[in-house]
Amino acid sequence: MKKEELYRFVDHTALKAVTTWKEIQQLCQEARFFRMASVCIPSSYVKRAHEYFPELNICTVVGFPLGNANTEAKLMETRQALADGASEIDMVINGQYPQVTEEIRLLKQEVGDKILKVIIETCYLTEEEKIEMCHAVTAAGADFIKTSTGFGTGGATLEDVCLMKEHIGPNVKIKAAGGIRSKEDMEQYIEAGCSRIGTSSAISMLQDGE
Repeated sequence: MKKEELYRFVDHTALKAVTTWKEIQQLCQEARFFRMASVCIPSSYVKRAHEYFPELNICTVVGFPLGNANTEAKLMETRQALADGASEIDMVINGQYPQVTEEIRLLKQEVGDKILKVIIETCYLTEEEKIEMCHAVTAAGADFIKTSTGFGTGGATLEDVCLMKEHIGPNVKIKAAGGIRSKEDMEQYIEAGCSRIGTSSAISMLQDGE
């Protein structure tokens, strides 16, 4: 796959606590130049990024990176992000499994026709729990299931993507994030079923690609 095609799968990401506005501006300029799927940035920068780059698809994170904020806090964070110009929300699940489906459903209701991605942080889950989360994400009507925050003990694996592909519903897509380090990795994850790749390193990975 040509690098120009691979860029279309990328959520160009900068979520470190020390990320500056100058870095966000560069990220947005790169995403615009390479026609990436979105920029994924902290919610505190969404409004300014949307004002400076209104043509960009802006993604932000909710309940990030631990997921253990209560549902009302996540809903308020989501409402503000949407009001500021975000068109995609990447939420982190709460580990209290009986409430997960309802929490996702409420956030999807808030997001409406915009995109909701659900981060399940696979590195902390058993195979049975991963399958249960596939069912929860599907039942709640989310648009994507996402492997990782990039802040856990591990990132995406092809095994997890294949497991998700087997157990999600037909309307749910997959986003892989964390640990994707080469053009070959990107191609393998896309071939395995991913519609998005979350990374801060797409340009360095693809600069020597054909």
